[in-house]
Amino acid sequence: MNEDGGFDRFECAPGLRLQAHEKVSEIHHENLLHRLDRLEEMMERLERRLWLAVYGVVAVILAQAMQSFLEVTP
Repeated sequence: MNEDGGFDRFECAPGLRLQAHEKVSEIHHENLLHRLDRLEEMMERLERRLWLAVYGVVAVILAQAMQSFLEVTP
């Protein structure tokens, strides 16, 4: 028994295996979170590019409309 009145901890194979499994699970979870963060960043960049393309198309359409309007009006 130890000073707290409880029993001393000892290491056994199932306990060590459980600790190793918990550590591996924690590492996998951290890597998954890291991948999700990277995926979110990539999606944000893709969204910005998409909006830029949309604005570019709208600008071209408006420019052509203005050009045709100016050609009709002398």
